[in-house]
Order: sequence, then structure tokens, then C-alpha cells
Amino acid sequence: MTAPGTQTARKVDNSEAIDHLARVGLLAFGVVHLVMGWLSIQLALGDREGKADSNGAIQQLAEQPFGKALVWAIGIGMVLLALWQLVDAVVGHRDLNGGKRLRKRLISLGKAVVYAAIAQSALRVAVGSRSSSQGDSTDSTSAKLMDLPLGQFIVGAVALGIAIVAGYLIRRGVLKTFLKDIDSDGTDGKVGTAYVWLGRIGYVAKGAGVLSVAALFGYAAATHEAKKSGGLDEALLTVLEQPFGPIMIGLVGAGFIAFGLFCFAWARHIDR
Repeated sequence: MTAPGTQTARKVDNSEAIDHLARVGLLAFGVVHLVMGWLSIQLALGDREGKADSNGAIQQLAEQPFGKALVWAIGIGMVLLALWQLVDAVVGHRDLNGGKRLRKRLISLGKAVVYAAIAQSALRVAVGSRSSSQGDSTDSTSAKLMDLPLGQFIVGAVALGIAIVAGYLIRRGVLKTFLKDIDSDGTDGKVGTAYVWLGRIGYVAKGAGVLSVAALFGYAAATHEAKKSGGLDEALLTVLEQPFGPIMIGLVGAGFIAFGLFCFAWARHIDR
């Protein structure tokens, strides 16, 4: 017999209100990625003023005309996106059974945490509190982990976890598994084909970016130097210093833009 609370949660999960909530959140997520892509391309062209991560994108938006209003909209949208994934984590993926359902719900929970973190950053900026540097925060966290017993092993495990997320994103793009989240109208015809390619390119680019972060954490664990770790912006700066670095960063930036555009298509053709 199903508990009343679970029945209510399932009704919420099946409601059109959740669809609308998800659409607004995806639009906000798309805007963040468009700005991240633009900042990455600027980085590839030699401009190092803006940080090419979600925090940097939010700060950049806040500095534009009507920027605070847009950042408020981004923050609220990301809260809604986090709530959508939280509902999925509790009662979603009911078409699956056993371990597959548990895995999908854990993934939804992880997404909810990520979206909530972006929302917190946006809302802090919206109310006038300048977001702290992600790189400094990452270094501090890494240093604390490194000081723990088996700290080097823990940081290595974090690197492995980030690499798994990167692999998931790349696999999602290569195998087009994201198509399960889009209705059939979103993949029909030339426009649908364009949507599919935006998704494939976007997921692979996101995966490549996250993989570079995993590499930094892995290097920090191997060298026992917390300052070798960092967030996405630090990872891109490291890649920038390599042969053909600007080209690679430019491609990643273009991929972020592709993912942002795909989020707009996803919002229009969402299929939960």
C-alpha cells in the first residue's frame, strides 16, 4: 500500500506544473551556458578577465544593463530546476526497476545539488553579495581534504568521481541517450536534426570540460599539492597553456554555446 505522502509526490511528478517548472529552469541553464561559452571563446582569444565557469557567467550577466533582473531570473530558474530534479530523485523514474531506478534517482539527486549550487551563486550576486572565487574555494576544499588521514587518497577519489561524471556526459552525447528526454517532435525534420547535433556537441564539450577538472584533482592527488586542483576556469587556463590550447578552448566554448541552445530546444520539447 502506497503511503499518502508518496501518492502526493507522484501526483506532483505527473503534473503539468512540473513541466512548466522544468522549462523555466532549462531556459535559465541555457543562458548560463551561452555566457560560459562566450567567456571561453574570449579566453581562447586572450582575454583572461572573466572566469569561464558558471560563477563567472553570472558575474558577467550582472554587469550588463538590466543584469540584476536577469540574474534574479537565472537564480529562480535554477531553483526550479533543482526542485524538478529533487522530485525525480524522490519519486521519479518509475518506469525502471531495482538498481536502474536507484541509479537514475541518485543521478537526479546529484543534478539537484549542482543546480542548487548555481542557484545559490546567482541569488548571492542578485542581492549584492559578490560570489567568492570558485578557484579559491576549490583550493581551500582540496587543502582541507589533503590534511585529513588518507587525504591524498580522498582527493584521488574525488578526481575519479569527477571523471565518472565527465564520462557520463560524453557517453550521453556520443550515444544520444539524451533523446529519451525530448519528445518526437523535437527530433523530426531538419530542425530536429539540428537539435540532436546541438545536444551531441554540447554534452561532449561539457564532458571534456569536466574531465579537465578531474585531471587537475588527479594531479593534485599525485603530487600532494592542493593548489594544483581547481574549478573549470582553472582547468581551461591549464589547457590554454598547452600546444593548440587556444583552439581546444575555443572548441569547448563553442560546445558550451551548443549546449545552451540545446537547453532551449529541450525546454520546448521536454518529455519527462
